[in-house]
Amino acid sequence: MPKIIIKPHSEICPKGAEIEAEKGSSLCEAMLDNKINIEHACELSCACTTCHVIVTSGFEKLNEASEDEEDLLDKAWGLEQRSRLSCQIILDEDDLEIEIPKYNINMVSENPH
Repeated sequence: MPKIIIKPHSEICPKGAEIEAEKGSSLCEAMLDNKINIEHACELSCACTTCHVIVTSGFEKLNEASEDEEDLLDKAWGLEQRSRLSCQIILDEDDLEIEIPKYNINMVSENPH
């Protein structure tokens, strides 16, 4: 099982977290399963940027981003070289460390903060 380290985020995960996830699940699913309520306005269908994360360790071992994901990332707040949509990262054997950006572009939030 891959280990995922989530750096502290003031609202979503104030103390940071370390979770384990099932190989083959998406990073977004793994966070939600572990009560880390990252936004996911499009229900994990690669149609928004609300689950944008920055991969600080393990980026080179991830599945490749699709053209659709790359196009959406161009619209994400705080885009960086190691940005990905967590709904499109399929977990394998490798550990990851991620950072959730301070903001996202979501006109309708499902999560009360």
